[in-house]
Amino acid sequence: MNKIKTALISVSDKTGLIELAQKLNKLDIKILSTGGSAKALQDSNIPVTEVSEHTKFPEMLDGRVKTLNPIIHGGILAKRNNDKHLKTIQKNGIELIDLVIINLYPFVKTIENPNSTFEDAIENIDIGGPAMIRSSAKNHADVAIITEPKDYDFIIKELEDNDGKLSLDTKKQLAIKAFKHTSEYDNAIYNYLSNNKEEIFPKSLHLKFEKDIEMRYGENPHQKAAFYKHKTDYEGALSNFNQLQGKELSFNNLNDAETAWECVKNLNENSCVIVKHANPCGVASDRTIMESYLKAFKTDPTSAFGGIIAFNNLVDEQTAMEINNQFAELIIAPEFSKKALEVFSAKRNLRLLQIPNVKGHDPFDIKKIGGGILLQTPDHINFDINDCKIVSNLKPTPDQLTDMSFAWHVAKYVKSNAIIFCKDKMTLGVGAGQMSRVDSTRIAAIKAENASRNLSSSVVASDAFFPFRDGIDVLAQYGAKCVIQPGGSMRDDEVIQAANEHNLVMLFTNIRHFKH
Repeated sequence: MNKIKTALISVSDKTGLIELAQKLNKLDIKILSTGGSAKALQDSNIPVTEVSEHTKFPEMLDGRVKTLNPIIHGGILAKRNNDKHLKTIQKNGIELIDLVIINLYPFVKTIENPNSTFEDAIENIDIGGPAMIRSSAKNHADVAIITEPKDYDFIIKELEDNDGKLSLDTKKQLAIKAFKHTSEYDNAIYNYLSNNKEEIFPKSLHLKFEKDIEMRYGENPHQKAAFYKHKTDYEGALSNFNQLQGKELSFNNLNDAETAWECVKNLNENSCVIVKHANPCGVASDRTIMESYLKAFKTDPTSAFGGIIAFNNLVDEQTAMEINNQFAELIIAPEFSKKALEVFSAKRNLRLLQIPNVKGHDPFDIKKIGGGILLQTPDHINFDINDCKIVSNLKPTPDQLTDMSFAWHVAKYVKSNAIIFCKDKMTLGVGAGQMSRVDSTRIAAIKAENASRNLSSSVVASDAFFPFRDGIDVLAQYGAKCVIQPGGSMRDDEVIQAANEHNLVMLFTNIRHFKH
């Protein structure tokens, strides 16, 4: 390990810069620096040599050229164990540089500013910085490269503990971070320059995911799994959860939680959604969170056992006490009262996730297939029940319109084929994931009967059209009075005729909600 004698500093983010430089100075490490970094150090009375003075070559082209110089890159790239390299740099009066501290022009921050121009973006493409980072990382056997201010403290500690030296392992880990840093930086530039705002889908897709949790196993115990977090532009994404208590999260927990949270946060009234195996098994809206929970649970108490429960408002003590009467895997809410947390603390394994109730969605929905991915825009539209077409002879009442709007919202989160019976903003029976729509209808009705739910005067939502009238015949048999569906079947006339024969209200949305 060679002792660090000279450091080069060129940072856009000056977080911790002065404290770092002061400690380097105490370690008798010479500091070279550029532009604003050099000025910040000079203003703090820290000894520093400007790069232009060191290279005997002035900055030029408005600062575009300052470190692109053999004096700099020779000092970084020279192998310390190569006599030929050492003789070459000695012959050319090049001083070795042992530590390089760089973070780049704020390109991403610049383009995120809605007022930034194309010219602003171009001028924030760093050239000399990435070159020095790559040079240092390539020669990490002899040179340490730091690209993140959060690494300053542990590097200083290692230098202090090891007589001004850094281990090869430390330098290698720093080099890995450095190459990751430049890769992401170049990727951001590529995405920006190649983005055609008239095209929805980019020609090449580059996404950044950071490993957040390594899980015990995946969907099944023989599968390994991890959760990777992607940067989102809205706080209300599931990935922004704060776990308040409970066991570590599982693969299935998060998979189910996504459905529960997306469904509940997009309901306006106090609402509760209970999910089992990625399908809502109970959804309700009411005056209070407590009442919405009780109604959602009554939809299907059997399936609710061991489910994921999500709320769109504060969970209070009374609701927590009711939940503790059943077995739940996970509770999600934007907030929990102190008393509620005390109640839940009696079940130490119960997972509690707190997420801000902020509406929003990712720009793309991604599904993996062998050798590739399927990319689509999210199933997100501004739905208004009053825009639907009434195709039946019978017209809906205001209460029926409210229930159909609620049922249609739930249908969006149930696996196809989806049939949802609802009344008074409460699910009564949910049929999901069947190969035929009529089977989903029967299953939804059977589940309602098993939970002693009366389907008389209920409304039904179907995520896609009814291909035959038999589905209408079945739901009418169970007492439904309204149907909301996309329409668009070759046999729409037969389906509408069936609705009229059974004195049903039928609305066409002209939108479907397939979910696979």
